[in-house]
This record gives sequence, structure tokens and C-alpha cells, in this order.
Amino acid sequence: MREDRDVAGRPGPTRTQDAEGTRRNILDVATEEFAGKGYSGGRIDEIAARTNTSKRMIYYYFRDKEGLYLAVLEEAYRRIRTIENTLDLEHLEPEEALKALVGFTFDYQNENQDFIRLVMVENIHHGEHLKKSRAIHDVNATVIDKIKGLYQRGVAAGVFRKGIDPIDIHMSISALCFFNVSNRATFSLIFERDMDSARALAKRRAIVVDTILRYVRG
Repeated sequence: MREDRDVAGRPGPTRTQDAEGTRRNILDVATEEFAGKGYSGGRIDEIAARTNTSKRMIYYYFRDKEGLYLAVLEEAYRRIRTIENTLDLEHLEPEEALKALVGFTFDYQNENQDFIRLVMVENIHHGEHLKKSRAIHDVNATVIDKIKGLYQRGVAAGVFRKGIDPIDIHMSISALCFFNVSNRATFSLIFERDMDSARALAKRRAIVVDTILRYVRG
């Protein structure tokens, strides 16, 4: 492909890079739109107005509103799994590896609250959009493989009890970390407790890590 050059003759972005940048820009804006307003409330016109492209180009890249929404969901899951895969759990003792994974999940979800909101939106729709994804199962298989590996090492070392399904471990981690974001507003209001402060988050993080460890210990 021809390399574009600027007025000074320096290499500029290629068309491929432009396309990737445009697609990324659309996904970033669409993530905020769907996380904030849901699938039904999200508007392609609004997304187009906030991006560096047009409504026509959005349809070119993603076919229709559902195609864009599905791409946003897939990217949201892909992002957390990609970062998760950089955790060097294999070289940690089983308990330390599990602590690291739980701590990462808690921190990531707290710092990326749009991810939680997107998952909530899709659950409202009973997963009807996500079931059309060809990639979602493979994207999320990595976290189960990681948990299975560290759990088996823990069982072999005698620090984890036998008979726990790795998916149940993942479900428990997700549930505890998820709640801290999904129910923060209502919980804080009802019980008059500040759940946003650094102190409250650190305390809750420690409780979640301890709860999971108690669940798997032998």
C-alpha cells in the first residue's frame, strides 16, 4: 500500500492506520453512548456527531446499530482479557496468584465502569445481542484457563480444597467485584456510606480478596 507523505516529505499515516484510528474513535465514543444510555437509548446520530467521521462511515464499518453495539461489547471483553493475560500468575505461588487476579479484577472494574454498565445493559436484553457474537466464547476462555491452572497448582500444593469448578471461582470473583460498581449509587444512598473514597475502596478490595481465598482454601 502506498505510504502517504506530508508537505515536508515525511512519512504520514497510511490508509490502513487511518481506518484503524477511525474505527477506534467510533468504538470509544459508542462505548460511552451505549454505557450511558443503553442499547435502546444510544443514538447513531449522536455517536457520529462526537466522532471524526460520519453516520455513513459508521454503517460502513459496522453495518448497523446492532453491529456497532456488538462490536463495543466484544471490545469491552477483549480489553479486560488482554490486560488480564499480561498478569504473570504462573510464577507466583497459588494463593498469591489468586490474590493478584482478584485484585486486578476489582481495580479494573472500578476504573472501567463503562464495562460494568455495558454488561448490565446486555443482561437487561437477556444476552440477545451477545449470543450473535462468534468471538465472545474464545475471548473469555483465557480467564477460565488461568483460574484452572492456578487452582490445580493450589490443589496439588494442598492449599486449595478439591472439587471446585473454575467457572464457579470466576463467577464468585466477578460477582463480588461487579457489585461494588453496579450497586454503588443505591447502596451508598440507602446505607449512607461513602463507597467512592479511597479508604472505602481499599477496605472493600481487601474483603473481596479475603472472601475468595476463604472460599478456595483447603
